[in-house]
Amino acid sequence: MKFLFVGLGNPGDEYAQTRHNIGFDVLDLLCETKGGTWESVKHGWKAEVSHKGKKLILLKPNTYMNLSGKAVSYWMQQEKIALENVIVVTDDLALPVGKLRLKTKGSDGGHNGLKSIDASLNTQNYARLRFGIGSDFAKGRQVDFVLGKWTAEEQPVIDASTKRAVAGIEELVWQGFGRAMTALNQ
Repeated sequence: MKFLFVGLGNPGDEYAQTRHNIGFDVLDLLCETKGGTWESVKHGWKAEVSHKGKKLILLKPNTYMNLSGKAVSYWMQQEKIALENVIVVTDDLALPVGKLRLKTKGSDGGHNGLKSIDASLNTQNYARLRFGIGSDFAKGRQVDFVLGKWTAEEQPVIDASTKRAVAGIEELVWQGFGRAMTALNQ
């Protein structure tokens, strides 16, 4: 059995360690934990790791957030991965900082990366692991906020939640969505 885990983010040093790139950060930790290495491929960076005998394809699209669907669709076809084995890791303004929420389907919630994936796959019926980044910004400052770095106060929470997200992904692969949702959606 194969899974495709897609971490949403933007390529480039100026976006590294920003709220919007938490999907990249979660997959970076998962890749490191599993001893994988990233390679530059069409539409992004890809790593292959395994957990409990199952193959995990990790993908960080380099298409920028608004075109993430292009990379997801391409790699689903290349790796012959069924929709039910695609999990997108993304930032979420509607959740408090560090809160995790695993769902088997859902709306884009106004997230441009998810909108792109919805359009490319022609469905919203794919799993997503939403990572809370909070919404502590002044009116009209959303872009600056999501593209901003974590504060010193937020960083320990983010580090702990990133580790929990990786543990939740391992639980999902080993025990399925039900167990992973119970573990993560507290």
